[in-house]
Amino acid sequence: MSDYGHPLEFGSFITPSAADPTGVVALAVLAEQAGLDLVTFQDHPYQPGFLDTWTLLSHVAARTQKVHLAANVTNLPLRPPAVLARSVASLDLLSGGRIELGLGAGAFWEAIEAMGTPRLAPAQAVQALEEGIDVIRQLWDVDARGPIRVHGDFHRVVGAKRGPAPAHHVGIWLGAYKPRMLALTGRRADGWLPSLAYLKDGDLAAGNRIIDEAALEAGRKPGDIRRLLNIGGRFDTHELADLALNDGVSTFILASDDPDELRRFAAEVAPAVRAAVAAERSGTPSTPPPAPVPARPSVTVAGRSPFSVTPTPDDGVRRSSTVVWDEQTRPTGPAPDPDHTYTAHDLATGRHLVQVHDGLRGELAQIHDLIDQVEAGTIDVGTARSHINTMTMRQNNWTLGTYCESYCRIVTTHHTIEDRSLFPHLRRADPRLAPVVDRLEQEHHVIHEVLEGVDKALVALVSTPDGLPALREAVNLLSDTLLSHLSYEERELIEPLSRLGMQ
Repeated sequence: MSDYGHPLEFGSFITPSAADPTGVVALAVLAEQAGLDLVTFQDHPYQPGFLDTWTLLSHVAARTQKVHLAANVTNLPLRPPAVLARSVASLDLLSGGRIELGLGAGAFWEAIEAMGTPRLAPAQAVQALEEGIDVIRQLWDVDARGPIRVHGDFHRVVGAKRGPAPAHHVGIWLGAYKPRMLALTGRRADGWLPSLAYLKDGDLAAGNRIIDEAALEAGRKPGDIRRLLNIGGRFDTHELADLALNDGVSTFILASDDPDELRRFAAEVAPAVRAAVAAERSGTPSTPPPAPVPARPSVTVAGRSPFSVTPTPDDGVRRSSTVVWDEQTRPTGPAPDPDHTYTAHDLATGRHLVQVHDGLRGELAQIHDLIDQVEAGTIDVGTARSHINTMTMRQNNWTLGTYCESYCRIVTTHHTIEDRSLFPHLRRADPRLAPVVDRLEQEHHVIHEVLEGVDKALVALVSTPDGLPALREAVNLLSDTLLSHLSYEERELIEPLSRLGMQ
């Protein structure tokens, strides 16, 4: 079992298709807006159907604010390491410390040769990569004395000046599969970045052993190397948690160009995996501890601890002076049966509701952050004035509007699923829940009207320079209503969902 204890991160692996450049950039922006930590693109400079990865990364860095960016992985044979080092450091400085460096020794050598670089044997390619890492690290080390001196068989850099230094410690992640590359990862790299599709059963454990042994021999700690993994296709949340806890994977990168898959990965999968891993690491339930607010009574399960799924409490903070409903008139459901027993599967059903809601809460916080950025004038910083001119505010509004509309669509879809499927099932399965379900449906209609108010404020902001306060008020009202509603829904439905199931 190898859990290196790194915080979990989640990212996207987007195809840099030259046929739809605006769509590629839009997916990268969506990944940031959905709450992912990382956006990556493959780097195949010999592929005419792809955009140049480093040009694309520069453009995406100018269109985003927080998400980290990387090639997955950089083709070093076609990227001279000294030039690459300055490119990475420059973009890291321009982006505020958001660039990481995935590196590969090279593949598809016929295509690489066709671009003018001699073919290397596998052992030579690994040696060239190690020399390249030495060049890159020396160039970034501006505190060292004297010029760079690397007398390699494949990379010889003697007398080059150091700098610039990146804005932050740039992680060097190696795409490694064979023993030589894995050992190099342990000796010199900050991360291991394979693709799950290229691995067989047991390869992750075997790779970890080689990396850990090489790290120890080099005087490093195995935990110094982050374990990243490209994933795709269908997977279960529990599978990812198992990969984190047993194989040390702390960064999951989803290979998908489907915007709905990226949204789900950020809003549902990431919170669920984080909660499961946090619970296992701490030995405590993954949900927040109870707070002094009205909540369902605990359920004592025979032979076990009290019911362990805790609703997220309403903190009582209100941003808007507008009140759309009376919270004191909300009905409550039946008291839980203290003799009822629950399987792990039963409890997972209730937890899933909290996890989905947590995704919505996180995205709501990002909306407020985007508004703050617009108000502070930080969005679109670095974009050439000659290209944006009077369109700066329009671009700010479009960035904000696109995200808000996307978020509102997610909320509406979530409520539609509940209204058409879940709520009728709960009414049938336990008629005592009818008053609660009726109230939740009524609140869904109110929230829909509040969402429409956000839409109207967005439209007004496009044409009215002073429309930001109205948008802020509309989103404040959305926060008040939605956060209150989600807490009420969890308080009343977590136990019935665990007891009755979805359908």
